[in-house]
Amino acid sequence: MEKDWTAVFSQRQNQLERVIGANQMTERFGLSLTEEEAGLILEERQKTLREQRRVEFGEGILTRLIYEFCDSEYLDQSNYVETLIRLQEIFYLYKNEMQDELTDDELLHLMKEQFELLCFGDLEYLESTCLAAFSQAVRAGYGGYRGTDGRGEYSRFDEEKRWDHELYFETLKELCWG
Repeated sequence: MEKDWTAVFSQRQNQLERVIGANQMTERFGLSLTEEEAGLILEERQKTLREQRRVEFGEGILTRLIYEFCDSEYLDQSNYVETLIRLQEIFYLYKNEMQDELTDDELLHLMKEQFELLCFGDLEYLESTCLAAFSQAVRAGYGGYRGTDGRGEYSRFDEEKRWDHELYFETLKELCWG
């Protein structure tokens, strides 16, 4: 089957323009992509799609990912490209792991919320702990996320001990005043 290379080039050019166009919004957060960086991210997207055996039609997830995460306190220009590539990989992996039960927006919101509030920018923790536990619940039939747009859901499955402000002060009082 012969490829129409002009159509392929045109599609890639459109994707590049959309990604570069996102700079208008992200520059206020100190983030921008060059054409080369955007091209690298799009190449990595194609590689990840092949690895995850996924097909995307239309715009894809990259610009939505950029808009969702651009205001993160854990992103800066020095880690922007690498973080976008990893977030893209994590997104496609967990679309599969959750058997496409969550919409793209639900998964994006879930990822962002955990990235900010629980993972403090740690992509490994996001992937191997937060999303792993949540996807296990989804595969087991959990559907409570419907109607929440993916927000406020992870706490139902969080098995990690977290900081307890009251317990800290109670222990501090016991140690200091006996």
